[in-house]
Parts: sequence; structure tokens; C-alpha cells
Amino acid sequence: MDKKNTYIGALLLLAAFASLYLGQRFAPPPPRAPSVGQAPDLRNVAPALTNSPAAPAPAMPSDATFAAVAQDSTEATITTLANDFIEVRLTDFGGAVRDVAFAKYHAELGSPAPYVFNQQHADPILAFTPDSIPGLGRTTRYQLVSSTPTEVVYRTVLENTLEVTRRYVLRAPGDATGDPYIVRHETTFRNLTAETKPLPRATLSLGTASLVSLTDYGQYLNVTSYDGHDTQFIDRSDLEGAGVIGRMLGKDTSPKAFVEKNGPVVWASVTNQFFSGIFVADKPGEAVIARRIDLPPFPGTPRTNIGLTGAERFDLPALAPGATATLAGDLYVGPKEYPRLARLAHNEDLVLQYSRRIYSRIFLCGYVAPFMNTLMHWTHRWVYNWGLAIVLMTLIIKTVSLPFTLAASRSAKRMQKFQPQIAALKEKYKDNPQKLNQATLELFKEHKINPMGGCLPMLITMPLFIGFFTMLQGSAELRFQGFLWARDLSVPDTVVRLFGFPLNIMPLLMGATMLFQMRLTPQPTVDNAQVKMMKFMPVMFTLFCYSFSCALALYSTVNGLFTIGQQLVINRMKDEPEAPAAGMAGMKNVTPSRKKPRK
Repeated sequence: MDKKNTYIGALLLLAAFASLYLGQRFAPPPPRAPSVGQAPDLRNVAPALTNSPAAPAPAMPSDATFAAVAQDSTEATITTLANDFIEVRLTDFGGAVRDVAFAKYHAELGSPAPYVFNQQHADPILAFTPDSIPGLGRTTRYQLVSSTPTEVVYRTVLENTLEVTRRYVLRAPGDATGDPYIVRHETTFRNLTAETKPLPRATLSLGTASLVSLTDYGQYLNVTSYDGHDTQFIDRSDLEGAGVIGRMLGKDTSPKAFVEKNGPVVWASVTNQFFSGIFVADKPGEAVIARRIDLPPFPGTPRTNIGLTGAERFDLPALAPGATATLAGDLYVGPKEYPRLARLAHNEDLVLQYSRRIYSRIFLCGYVAPFMNTLMHWTHRWVYNWGLAIVLMTLIIKTVSLPFTLAASRSAKRMQKFQPQIAALKEKYKDNPQKLNQATLELFKEHKINPMGGCLPMLITMPLFIGFFTMLQGSAELRFQGFLWARDLSVPDTVVRLFGFPLNIMPLLMGATMLFQMRLTPQPTVDNAQVKMMKFMPVMFTLFCYSFSCALALYSTVNGLFTIGQQLVINRMKDEPEAPAAGMAGMKNVTPSRKKPRK
């Protein structure tokens, strides 16, 4: 029966992992956005200084669940701010940031073209959204007041009553007084009338985040807000409606047009796997809003590309005659590099989600993941290769934890030595569990055995493994970084596809090292079912990690090779002499010697 249950459990686990992989790989595409009419034609918008309210954007039907992709005007004037890290392209339609190109990060492997954040979008970044102040959004053309290599200023007048000035400042090349990915923004409202003028709530676009590659399934897409104490996340899945399990739990399965979470909001961001746009306003916002957006598919594939667009809402004061009010803040648009984000003043590194999940908190990822990231950067400064840096940091971690691992391995070896006695006790007291526990504890106490000693390597390794996995989720530094046969450490090291199935070498090597390691390691149990399950663990772990990034599999493989060498040494070591049992010390051997018979 034990053998049968073991096989059933193994098959169920295999089926579970296969369903997870295949369900993600071959899931049907989500419903396309319903038709909402053509985007407004912006080519006939007059570039006047004094603007009347622009025609409102076409209203989305009540059942629409996607934001519309903006059609930029062909007559828009693009003004550029640039330094050694980013190129910020601003448009006079909306007086906002159309997109941002990253000089240090390429769009595709082997291509010199930079990655462009917000390239396809619902609104330019920091533009007033269509549901905000009428006449100030992306359909309104602003006058370019001034432009220098580091500063751009736009201006418009709304209905001859309200002057709006929008200013953007980028750190100059070579300036070390701030982060080069930060753009300073200020919007100033001035009352031109002789009466007090109330201002409506303003909603600024945070931009649009899209999938970064065909291997990205959107699990990292979210709109994040931070209130000074905690972070709130709106995932793309939150707008898709509950799935099969959610339906069984009675949750709403219908897609949502938007999700709104109220503030206060110290900063808000739109994030994909490797890049983020974070707006830190001088005064906290009131709410964040997230919507899905149906973007064009990747070239050469019909696969849908569903992104996420976000916005932040602010309350504005009433203006006395001639008075002004300013809505200002710092906009970070750049990679999710922990050392860079950790230096910012408002805990912007929380956008990396190191402590978001329950398992992340259990395994202390909020402390382990930053440490792992810091160690990876430190080793990279020595070897100048991210793959070698991962190998070196793995060896450092294994060396530091070596005393604990050796103690645990000796304990497991000692535990295995006494398995026959434990088996005999189980047979003797098979009908009396209380007596069995008492006798087993007495055996452990007599021979100074710690039954939990063999679990110590797992307790040490699991937080490091989970912390490293969590850290890799948003480490832009590993993107397009090759090592050995792997061309990109941030994705699986697929070398070929066999009948559509990817052949990933590094996870298979990881599984092989785990199998060999298990054959070398003493098994502190004689339970046949448990032994078989332990032997099946490497297979399950390989399946679990098969579609993860190559960097994670590389870490686990090097960790396994080091452990194999360590176990070979331990297995050759002589057992420590067992201390005499209590009460036996000092007693002489009184057993009569056996004499040879006389001939």
C-alpha cells in the first residue's frame, strides 16, 4: 500500500507541475478589447496659446475592459532632454513625456536600439488623463516656451481663466548631484480672473508598462502605491476577473474596466519585470487607478500583449485672484536596480516586491534578497561577468555556511548509523506509540543524537534559494547578460525546441547534481515510502525550476556541485568515537578471558 500511495503521490505532483507549466504556456488569449470607435484625429488641432476645452475623448462603453492605445499626432513637436543614461522625449500635445529611451539597456538581444518605456501608451507620462481637467490632456497642444539641454517649459491658457505652465528638468551629463534617471516636474496653475476659482481634481498618467519579451507572462506587471508605511499592488490579474478557482470560491469572474485604490500616496509607479516609472509628488496624492491596455502583439507572433496603465489623482486647492498652485514631484523612469533604488529617499526600492508574498515573509526575503543583490554586485566588480559573479557569490555563501552544514551532515550520518535500533524499537512497540516515542527519545539521549540536526542544511539553504529567486524577479542587470551557452541569464537557457518544448540545459544539470548529491547523503530514515519520496524530490524540483531564469538554475547547480564535494569529504571522514554510556565510566572489564584448551 505504501508503494502504491508513493506512486500515486508522485503522479499527482507531476500532473500538478505539468498543468502549471502548460496552463501558463498554452493558456487561451484573453478577450480582445471591444471596438470603441476611432481615436480622435489630432492633426487639425490649432497650436493656439489660448485653448478652449478640447473635445472629450470617446467614452468607453460600460462593458469595455481595456484602455485605448493613443494615436500620437503627426504634427506634434518632440523636444528631447538627454544625458548618458536616458533620452526623455516630450510632446507639446499634453505638454508631457511621450516616452523615455534607456541608453544602457537594449530593446532586443543583439540590437543596438535602446529599450523605450511608454513607447505604446494610453497617455504620455504625467499628462492629464481624459477624465481629469478638460482641456489640458493629450489632445491639447501646449506652447513651447523655452528649451535647453536640461530644461523644457510648456504653457497654455484654458478659457482665458487659467494659465498652466509645465516644466521638466533633467540632470545634466556629468552632474553627480542626483540620480540620472530622475526628471523633475512642476505644473503651476495661475488664476487669471478677479474671482476665486476652484480647481477640479487632477489625474496624472504614470505611463504604460508592457511585457518585455515572449517569455514574460505578465506576472510582474503592476501598479504600485506607497503610503509611507505599506505598499499596495494592483496586478494585471486583478482586472482580469477570477478564474476557475475564484469561481469555486464565489468571486467575481467578470473583467474590470479599472481598479482604484485610495491613498494617501507618497509615490506611485507602473512596473514591468525590469523597468519602472515612479512618481514621487511633493504632496501626497489621493488615489491610484489601474487599467489594462491591449497593445500590438510582438512581431512575428499572434500572442496577445496585454499591458497595464496607471494614473495618480491629486486634490487641488481653490485659487484666489492672481494666486498660483503647484503640483510637482520627481519622476524616476529607469531600471529596477536595487542599489540605485535603495539610495532614493522614499523607499522606492519597495517596488522590487522583495517582501510582498507570504512565502517571501516566511523566508525573510526582505533581508535576504537585498543582501544577495548586494553580494552579487560586489562580486561582479571583481570578475566583470554576471555569470561568474553568481558562481563566486554561491561559493562565498557555501563557505560561510560550511561549519553549520558539516555539523548537520555529521548528525545525519550518525542518525543513519542507529537506524537498525530505531527500526527494532518500531517493531517492538508498534502497538504502543507512547512507549515508542519514549524509547526513541531515550536512545537519542543516550547516544547524544539530535534528530533535527540533519534538517539544518535545508533550513539554511531555503531562505537563500527563495531570497535569490525573489531577487532575480526584477534584476535588470542580468537582462541580456550571457554566460557559457546561455545568451540571457534573466530567462531560461533554451538551446533548442523539440516539438515545441524548450530544452533547457541548466535546470537539467541542477537536477542531476541533486540526484547525485542524494545518493551520497546518508538517509536518516528507514521508512520505505519516505525514502522513495526523497528520491523523487530532485525530479520535482527540476520540474518546478525548469522554466525559471538561467541565473537561478546556475546558482543551484554550483551549490549542488559544492555540496557533492563536501559530502565526498564527509563520507571519507572517520566516525567520532562514541562516549561511554552513563554509569559505565571507570568500570573494569570483568569478563573472564577465554583460555585455550590444553593439549
